[in-house]
Parts: sequence; C-alpha cells; structure tokens
Amino acid sequence: MPGLDAVQTLAREPETRCSSIHPLLAGDAGSIGGALSGGGDRLGAALRPGAKRALDLLGAGALLLLALPVFLAIALLVRLDGGRVFYAHPRVGRGGRLFGCLKFRSMVTDADRRLAALLESDPAARAEWDATRKLKNDPRVTWVGRVLRASSLDELPQLINVLKGEMSLVGPRPVQAAELAAFYGAAAQHYLSVRPGITGPWQVSGRNDTSYAQRVALDVAYATRPSLLEDVKILLRTPLAVLARRGAY
Repeated sequence: MPGLDAVQTLAREPETRCSSIHPLLAGDAGSIGGALSGGGDRLGAALRPGAKRALDLLGAGALLLLALPVFLAIALLVRLDGGRVFYAHPRVGRGGRLFGCLKFRSMVTDADRRLAALLESDPAARAEWDATRKLKNDPRVTWVGRVLRASSLDELPQLINVLKGEMSLVGPRPVQAAELAAFYGAAAQHYLSVRPGITGPWQVSGRNDTSYAQRVALDVAYATRPSLLEDVKILLRTPLAVLARRGAY
C-alpha cells in the first residue's frame, strides 16, 4: 500500500541529485539535534507546540509587513488579465480539516478545462500528472505565473494561512485529499498530526526533483521527530533553496 514503507522505499531508491536528502532521515538519537528535539523531555514536549505557534505568528506577521510592497505589486500584475488575484485550493490540514491554501493565481482563468482537455489528448502528460500531480511544461501557467512559481513568490499569501492557524511556517507541504489517499496510505496519520508548512524538508531537498515516495518519507520523518531547532535550520536553508530553483515548476 502506498506510504506504508515510505522510509524503506527511500532507502531502496537509487541515489539521485537530491538523495543526500535531509538530516531528519539520517538522524542520530545521540546527536545534539536529537537531544534538542526533546524526545525524552516531557517539559520540552509540552512547551514545543506553544513555542512553535509563537514562532509562526511572529515570523509570519513580520514577513508579511516586510513583503507588503512586493505583495501589492504582484497582486497588480496578476490582476492585469482580468482574473482574480488569489487562488484558494482545497488542501488537507491538521486533523484532516480542509482549508483554502492561498496562492497568487499563476494560471489562466479556464485552467481546469484546459487541464482536462490536455490529459485526454496527451498520454505523456497524463502519465506525468498521474505520477506527480504536476506538469513540468504546464500550458495553463501564465507568464507572470512562471516567474512567481520559479521564485516561489506565488506562495507568499500562505503567510495569511499561517496567521489563521491553518498552516505553519515549517511543515509538510499541504496536499490534496486525493494525493493523501493515493500516495500516503498508513503514513497519512503522520501528515495529519501536524500543520502543513510554507516550507519544509521537501522544499529544501529538491522539491519536484524528488520522487513522491521520498516526499512521503520526509513528511513522516518530520512529523515523528519534532524539533524547533530543525524548524529554524529549514527556515535558514529555504532562501538558498528558492534561489537555486531546483525542482521548482
């Protein structure tokens, strides 16, 4: 069943550009990171959720204020074709609650119709979509959208999701209900135990250059080894990962 052996599957796969994948998957229980994660420290485990939420509120609020001029400029560019500025896609949050994951609209206004027509007429596109739920050369993406996606600026509105408590700054990337059912299997319980994040281990480990099995393994490892120190490390690695644009499309 998909997701049941995510970590073992990751170990079996041949080494790729991003298979030196993430410290979460090679953690040493005796390491400093393991100690700071507070696995055996009940007080640390009790305080961690509140500290993580405080980090989310302070970080998201500060970033939104700093990025406000860029936010407004992008909104104006997206609006030029007459469509709406934001797109709220239904994603699965903590505990299985659905929420509207906000993005700047990066696609044409009739994207759903175009996707259906493409998948019906192009077997290669259908195979790529079925395997990854992504299209590397997606004809639905606008010119503004290509820039936004390559720079991850299309995800800037998700800071609002963080402030609302639907997401965290760091966590597994939010998935659709169909993805969770098709790819996670028993591993879904780990994904559902935490808030999805704007960035996370998958974001700094190659994104779409990784297999979906690797993505699931990263999500499982993150959820089962909570650590504020690891969150900070991922946040610090994110700007470089965004600039490198590896797996971004």
